[in-house]
Amino acid sequence: MRHALLAAILACTVTATVSQTNPGKRPWLEVRGIYGGFPVELMQGGKDLRGSGVNAIFIGSGSLTSERVATLHDAGAKVFAEFNSMHDAGYLKSHPDAAPIGTDGRISPPPDGWQGLCPTHPGYRKNRMDAFRAVLADHVVDGVWLDYHHSQASWEQAIPVMPDTCFCERCLRLFQDHTGVRLPDKPVGELSRLLLGQYRQRWIRWRCDVFTDWVREYRAVLDSTRPGALLGTFHCPWSDTDFDAALESKLAIDLKAQSRYLDVFSPMPYHARFGHLSDPGWISRQVSWLGNHLGVRCEPGEHLKIWPIVQISDWGETVPASQVEAVLEHGTRRPATGVMVFAWGALKDQPAKIEQVVRFYRAISGGGQSPVSPSIPVQ
Repeated sequence: MRHALLAAILACTVTATVSQTNPGKRPWLEVRGIYGGFPVELMQGGKDLRGSGVNAIFIGSGSLTSERVATLHDAGAKVFAEFNSMHDAGYLKSHPDAAPIGTDGRISPPPDGWQGLCPTHPGYRKNRMDAFRAVLADHVVDGVWLDYHHSQASWEQAIPVMPDTCFCERCLRLFQDHTGVRLPDKPVGELSRLLLGQYRQRWIRWRCDVFTDWVREYRAVLDSTRPGALLGTFHCPWSDTDFDAALESKLAIDLKAQSRYLDVFSPMPYHARFGHLSDPGWISRQVSWLGNHLGVRCEPGEHLKIWPIVQISDWGETVPASQVEAVLEHGTRRPATGVMVFAWGALKDQPAKIEQVVRFYRAISGGGQSPVSPSIPVQ
């Protein structure tokens, strides 16, 4: 019944005039995507995705199969894999020494259940790079997006929880080796106070450099395994001053440094989840800030791109169907050259929202750039 209803909606929408939802053509929009599942409901009866305006699907790497990738390509969509970077909690079952250490010298409990790992654990890094290489080698994807590439934290909410980590013996040793700072022979509790006080800026810079170096290696693996595929990242949508500059000081995300190795930034301005349900304009303001910060202007030939992922499904707060157009309108403003909706797993049971997404995507599509520009090697 649900599939039949969605098929009816799609058929009706295809023949409807775009005046019902008429934001105007947006030829700078390369990608009109869906995140979080295989949208079989939009392809019932042999339909492809072109009729829905969708031209890109973002799907978890663990859900990829050769058949699914081929089906989506045949349906007119690019396929991008989401890859879990620093949140593979299963690794801790056999490697408990990879757990991040807090300011008291003990294992830092995962905030709200969001388990992170120590960024300097060599075994975990190898595990992730091997898995990343396998995704690229085994599937003809058009790109891979890093997810959870930050220190342990629960930030996808209005009031984030961001413990200071990791103060394990290995991290303390590497910090000293790389910075030349000599720490006294003191308990971790005292050393963490030093690092968050006297040496705070050097500690923040070193941690950011560690996470950036992971991105450098991901880039090298991608270029050697599937050259031409895009490397993207899902990341926190805050500015560099939000929550006392937590983007770098807590999450260890240096946007400018990482941009040397990335093709696409996909900020996650989930307006409802982040406490901005009545203000969808927050989405375009955050994307505009990111463009200014990175120097992305939505100009022809630009290598670095911004494709935000916007909240349409309900998570924490209910997003009404009547707000879908406003959310997408703000999410597709320059300097964004792509957009995707979060998330198909819930949306497939909300046909009214799907109708709005399809109408909007069809209204803005047509003419302009090719669906996805090829990756440009990093100099």
